[in-house]
Amino acid sequence: MIRIPESELILNRDGSIYHLSLHPEQVADTIITVGDPKRVSMISDHFDRLDASVRKREFITHTGEIGGKRLTVISTGIGPDNIDIAINELDALVNIDLENREPKSNPVSLRFIRMGTSGSLHPEIPVDSLVVSAYGIGLDNVMQFYPWSPSAEEKELEDLAQGLVDVDKVHPYAVKASDVLLESLRKDETLGITLTSPGFYGPQGRSLRIKNPDAERMIELLPSFSYKGIPLTNIEMETSAIYGLSRLLGHQALSFNAILANRITREFSPNPKKAVSNMIETVLRRLI
Repeated sequence: MIRIPESELILNRDGSIYHLSLHPEQVADTIITVGDPKRVSMISDHFDRLDASVRKREFITHTGEIGGKRLTVISTGIGPDNIDIAINELDALVNIDLENREPKSNPVSLRFIRMGTSGSLHPEIPVDSLVVSAYGIGLDNVMQFYPWSPSAEEKELEDLAQGLVDVDKVHPYAVKASDVLLESLRKDETLGITLTSPGFYGPQGRSLRIKNPDAERMIELLPSFSYKGIPLTNIEMETSAIYGLSRLLGHQALSFNAILANRITREFSPNPKKAVSNMIETVLRRLI
């Protein structure tokens, strides 16, 4: 087996993985990803026991136990570029022998549960509600650097999504959520298609001092998009990259998003912390 060189698999002096500063024993099989570092403690405060607490840069990781189930929660920061780091390094921790620098012969399949925040694209999906992503459509370029091969269903959705953005250099890709996680964790929440953007302002159709008519028209177009009766419900910055990388590495992934803004009615949650807390409590109950 080919040894992975030091320049590709970078370890810290203590043997931990480069960006996350984690050791293999500090990672559970079920991993909750959040963007906001402060949200990590909001989740781990529910744990019965905290076994590991590690911080490096925007990556804060808490691993512990709740109701007899071991969980890891990690803040990835914002954006698909950070997801690329987090998913690859978490996979390396469980599926690569770090001492010998060789992939393990029997890879472990992790479960990634995203607890994020997002903006709704429909007036009937109000702020403070919860959306579960059946599919992610990515406007980022992360998966272009990997041997991504969509299923027939994903390719059909991908082709439909080509008309969503009037930018020649943007090529949307589509990824389906884990059917197993979707069936076991989703109850009566809104089921939707989540659009993952590489930025928060222009790429999501927001204009402050830089006016972009094409971006503004995109927001007007998005609410009319649907696939197999599932509407394009929300726009955020992580889901499609989590879904795509998880698929390639043999993991399962599902994304929950607390709706803090409604892009159509121009509303924002009067109590975003409460909306996030409700999402955390709901998802944790189902995980245990």
